[in-house]
Amino acid sequence: MRTELIVALDVESIQKEEELLRILSGTVRFFKVGLQLFTGHGKRAVDLVHRHGGKVFLDLKLHDIPQTVANAVHEVQKMRVHSVSLHLSGGADMFKAAAAVHPRPKLWGVSVLTSLGSADLHALHPKASVGPMVRRLARMGLKNGADGVICSGKEVSMLKKALGSQTCFVTPGIRPTGDSVNDQKRIITPAKAAQLGIRYAVVGRPITKAADPLAAAQAILTDMRNAA
Repeated sequence: MRTELIVALDVESIQKEEELLRILSGTVRFFKVGLQLFTGHGKRAVDLVHRHGGKVFLDLKLHDIPQTVANAVHEVQKMRVHSVSLHLSGGADMFKAAAAVHPRPKLWGVSVLTSLGSADLHALHPKASVGPMVRRLARMGLKNGADGVICSGKEVSMLKKALGSQTCFVTPGIRPTGDSVNDQKRIITPAKAAQLGIRYAVVGRPITKAADPLAAAQAILTDMRNAA
């Protein structure tokens, strides 16, 4: 299955969101609404994507006691989003509770943030390393109702061997060759995402901060299409 681009609308205002949607909606159909935009504008930010004919990945990274997360997933469903993110570190019971909500959006489990490197993880969990931790979290999540795993492209090959090639991988930290890495540490290129068979490639600043966002998005889509 071809890798699909999700543009991360990590912007400061509803006006900037609308500007990007006007520019991109004929080329891109899937958009991420994250913490900044949702905290500032709530459901309005989601509705705006829908009005432009797009699908929404609501990246809230839910992490709380099971019933609270289940209640939140129920509320998220009312907004008709395609998918919502939850931290896999919330545990099996949290995912079971979220998965029991019906109807519900797709549940995508966040493993280890792509802004964290090995040294960062070691500071939090002295005996842990990135690969084994991502594998444990992903296996637990999929066993308990997660529909996909959010992880760095650096871990996808390992996870495919452990979990199966049909696993839905959602990968942030995608950067075109030569682009600034910003605060990401475990990154891959759009072409590599396609070669790995990643289902969804999440790209934000290389598109939204570009002088020509449409050209940037089209270049990334071309890179992925040519590499597949």
